[in-house]
Amino acid sequence: QVQLVESGGGLVQAGGSLRLSCAASGGTFRTYAMAWFRQAPGKEREFVAGITRGGNTNYVDSVKSRFTISRDNAKMTLYLQMNSLKPEETAVYYCAARPGLGLGVNVADYNYWGQGTQVTVSS
Repeated sequence: QVQLVESGGGLVQAGGSLRLSCAASGGTFRTYAMAWFRQAPGKEREFVAGITRGGNTNYVDSVKSRFTISRDNAKMTLYLQMNSLKPEETAVYYCAARPGLGLGVNVADYNYWGQGTQVTVSS
């Protein structure tokens, strides 16, 4: 069973950048598909970006060209580089993992979750 711990959140002005990290332990990181989700107050948790074991990526349309997901299997760490942030992207950002090949875009597709890191974008 894998444990996930996110870091890198904080307060940033609109148009700024943040880099989130998700450190994994207790499992074979390279065998998991990984993803970032976010949840704003009063809203459902939503898929942001995902990366397969082989490095294929998928993004929600609203973040394409601004966000980049990556993974370092040797460091057992997942990253999310976020550029040109918008106030409406204020949320708690969660790292998630699922064993196997495919990416999912639904919360139910993922078995393991971190505790989340707060991202606040001021206008």
